[in-house]
Amino acid sequence: MTERLYYTSDATEGRAQILRCEPDAEGRYAVELDRTLFHPQGGGQPADSGLIAGVAVESVMTRGDNVVHLLSQPLLPGEVSIEVDAATRLLHSRLHSAGHMIGQAGEQLGWQPVKAHHWPGEGRIAFVARETSALPEASALQAKIDGWVSENLPRRLSIEKGLRQVGFGEQSAYPCGGTHVASLSALGDVVITQLKLKKGQMVVSYTLA
Repeated sequence: MTERLYYTSDATEGRAQILRCEPDAEGRYAVELDRTLFHPQGGGQPADSGLIAGVAVESVMTRGDNVVHLLSQPLLPGEVSIEVDAATRLLHSRLHSAGHMIGQAGEQLGWQPVKAHHWPGEGRIAFVARETSALPEASALQAKIDGWVSENLPRRLSIEKGLRQVGFGEQSAYPCGGTHVASLSALGDVVITQLKLKKGQMVVSYTLA
């Protein structure tokens, strides 16, 4: 099982042991580490990019309990440097945290978040109504989010029943394996670009200014 350092650390540089390196069907090499700072694609968040032993990481994915890093060339077992692209990580973290805040705002207005996509240029959260919730105005969601950002609510991490929980300030926490900003001032301006009803779900699209 790969130790996922990004669960508890915001570091983007460190060292790890290469446990195995095997070719895959596409001509790349799958590298498994004893521990990693790289977030794999999943949970609505894209994979991190960066370097392992100076070699570019082309993709990161999960295989069972392990995180697999795909590289264009093989690496020998042993200790290596690992470096996550800090700018890309910050963008992904901002988008993911913004999505959580939109989820919170929607819940407070009577809607339950059921699906999230936190990719750059594609941010959206889907909700289902609780009982007979009226479709809110986008401005009502925007006002709640702007208020929390101005309060600079701090991130809160915990483990409950074996699941990592992520919340901000006194807001409810969500089960989440993604990366997040340390406090909401790092989000900058979160902009709701569209709110629509589609197949019985409220879909809120968003971006970062």
